[in-house]
Amino acid sequence: MNYEILKKENGEMTVKITVPNEAFKKAVTAAYNKNKGKFSVPGFRKGKVPKNIIEKHYGEGVFYEDAINDLLPEYYEKVLDELKIEPVARPDIDIMEIDKDKDLVFAAVITTTPEFELEGYKGLEVEKVSTEVTDEMVEHTLKEAQEMNARLVNVIDRPVADGDTVLIDYKGFVGDEQFEGGTADHQELVIGSGKFIPGFEEQLIGASIGSEVEVDVTFPETYHSEDLAGKAAKFYVKINGIKIKELPEIDDEFAKDVSEFDTLDEYKASIREDLEASLKETAESEQREKVIEKAIELIKVDIPEKMVEAEVDAMLNDFDQQLRYQGLSLDQYVKFTGGDLDALKSQMHEDAVKRVKSNLVIEKLIKIENIEVTDEDVDAEIEKIATSQDRPVEDIKKIFERDNFEYLKNSLQSQKAINFLVEHAKF
Repeated sequence: MNYEILKKENGEMTVKITVPNEAFKKAVTAAYNKNKGKFSVPGFRKGKVPKNIIEKHYGEGVFYEDAINDLLPEYYEKVLDELKIEPVARPDIDIMEIDKDKDLVFAAVITTTPEFELEGYKGLEVEKVSTEVTDEMVEHTLKEAQEMNARLVNVIDRPVADGDTVLIDYKGFVGDEQFEGGTADHQELVIGSGKFIPGFEEQLIGASIGSEVEVDVTFPETYHSEDLAGKAAKFYVKINGIKIKELPEIDDEFAKDVSEFDTLDEYKASIREDLEASLKETAESEQREKVIEKAIELIKVDIPEKMVEAEVDAMLNDFDQQLRYQGLSLDQYVKFTGGDLDALKSQMHEDAVKRVKSNLVIEKLIKIENIEVTDEDVDAEIEKIATSQDRPVEDIKKIFERDNFEYLKNSLQSQKAINFLVEHAKF
């Protein structure tokens, strides 16, 4: 085998690779032996047709594809080892010369990490994220607690008003046909919540208990059911009950009911303390993100599109897994949102570029600053995980040893690199 670098620019290298004719012939023969049972030729038993007869009937190159599929990975890996490079995406392969009596020649376009200098990563100027807890924040948290502890009270002396919770029965029709999923009994609906089809809730305002209302609506063009999207429908709705939300007074008694404190002042002080801890944690996370965003601005090289595409695929796979936990597939999500897979990939493209650049900065920084992870670092992280999950340390160690211990080390190394940037930044 020999190879020749034809072109090298912007993280992409085109390599011409030559496979000796002897190896190619051997691969063709192996492909014949593996597939000869699939061919039928008059006058021969199936599986006993000579190679030259099959090639005569089906074409000289009938076994070339299988032979190439067997050879290319082997010779491609040899070139990677020779050049000591690690590709970041699948290669583009182009067969340049192929003949039964000649060497097999192909070109591989290999995408690698682009070369760049990282300068000015110390002293990055970043806007400081505020951690101040205001009185408005405390009051907002109190209001949320008040809403959570509200109770619904029946109303019998007036018709439906905006904000009411109504108990309804309804039947939906498109034309004269009742459609599937358009019928329910004893359904609770908050008027103004926007949970039903646009225009539905507003038409119930002014209706009295026991009355029946005809509601005319049009399903949105992007409605998840294609059979109903864009169509006009009529709902026959019966009002069975009206309820309003009754909020408790925010006082010492309220504090006793919803917390471990005896007075409202003590409860407010506790809320402020919790908000300060939460805001500090959130601010630290946002601060790290801002530092990374500043750092990726230091990369002055074009990123190979294949690297971005690979990152988009990884993001898409993660999103698919999240959807599956919720009982949805990616195809269903795309259908429900009225989009398509290409549009979804396009939406992810910008974030994918940022992720790729972020990873490049971290990898470069690890090399420049010689950032390493010690056994003590690993042990400390395992203990931290064990504490957070309330599990024995040995159990966590076994999980990482069984799954991917190297992943934990790489993650810690990346965290150390980001910590380095944060510690040397100017806020």
